[in-house]
Amino acid sequence: MDKAAAASKGSIWEYIALATIPLVLVLGNSMLVPILPDMQEKMGISRFQSSLVITLFSITAGLIIPVSGYLSDRFTRKAVIIPSLIVYGAAGILAGFGAVWSSYPILITARAIQGLGAAGTAPIAMALVGDLYKGGQASKALGLIEASNGTGKVVSPIIGSLLALIVWFAPFFAFPLFCLLALLAVIFLIKEPPKEKKADPLPVYLQQIKGILKEKGRWLIPAFFAGSITLFILFGVLFYLSQILEEDPYRIEGVRKGLVLAIPLLGMVITSYTTGAKIKQNGTLMRWLMNIGLILMTASLALAIFLNANLYIFIGLLTLSGVGTGLLLPCLNTLITGSVERDQRGMITSLYNSLRFIGVAFGPPLFGWLMNISHKTIFITVSSMALLMLILVFFCIKPSGEMSNKA
Repeated sequence: MDKAAAASKGSIWEYIALATIPLVLVLGNSMLVPILPDMQEKMGISRFQSSLVITLFSITAGLIIPVSGYLSDRFTRKAVIIPSLIVYGAAGILAGFGAVWSSYPILITARAIQGLGAAGTAPIAMALVGDLYKGGQASKALGLIEASNGTGKVVSPIIGSLLALIVWFAPFFAFPLFCLLALLAVIFLIKEPPKEKKADPLPVYLQQIKGILKEKGRWLIPAFFAGSITLFILFGVLFYLSQILEEDPYRIEGVRKGLVLAIPLLGMVITSYTTGAKIKQNGTLMRWLMNIGLILMTASLALAIFLNANLYIFIGLLTLSGVGTGLLLPCLNTLITGSVERDQRGMITSLYNSLRFIGVAFGPPLFGWLMNISHKTIFITVSSMALLMLILVFFCIKPSGEMSNKA
């Protein structure tokens, strides 16, 4: 085997290993969405309390992610990812016992600990991609990361529903096995490039981050919020769909419900991977795709205000919104990851992912609250948010021509 073939093979295994990190992150959250109604019934908790199982995990992760980012910049990416996966999986076992014992305090505490572990997984993997690859290869790898994230969202409702056929809390105990597989893949398949210089002292480092935000904040901060609002809408809609499918007139439960929940996400996965493979470092193309994606999201969510009586049409509109999400997120990932030097990349991508997690955190409880008002209120709210995002991205994020990756 020649060197080129060996390098290609090595890249394939690295891609697989990198893809397991966001996949396992999403499984830890989305796999629980189908069992939330069962959790409410078996543990005697409210819809709001069940939504906190998703929310507290995401809030904890969102708050801790910047710390993980700093540690990954100071030491190495793998030095943060590996212990984070161990904590993430071990806390999953504790959450499972909390469910078995019908102890909501143990369950919710374990989910918060899982959030601590999650903070050092996918957000740091995004920075690691920026370290490993450059140019079109970087955008392709980032597209794969987002597609893997979306694939997790596609398969997790199905896996969660299948496992729940054994017993409703089975997803909690299955999750640590996925963590173990990801842990082995990271340890043995990813060779992280060595740091080129000693880490700067914390005051100097913080000044560098401040300088980046001052210089590029005009487009960087809107990009952060665009990613956050997109995931707020996505997870909120998933929560809403999971709840209404079990109610009249649909009465769709179990694996059938998991398959229905997977449909809108499949559109996002295919689009994310394709977008990442095509955009390379073409700033003009990224701008077009981001705005087209947000137009699709705004239009489909606005139409969902009125066209919800027919489930097929409603799912079609949500799938179209998923396609819009798949056009937007890989472009944001590539722009943000490639905008800074390696020594500050962990913090910048972590600030971005922190806001993404906060978006995920507030989706389910706010949608649960809006469900008590009306369907129209939900989709008037989210279509208005998508429209505001479109305006923000159109006027503030204007990449053009061929962009260069930072070393």
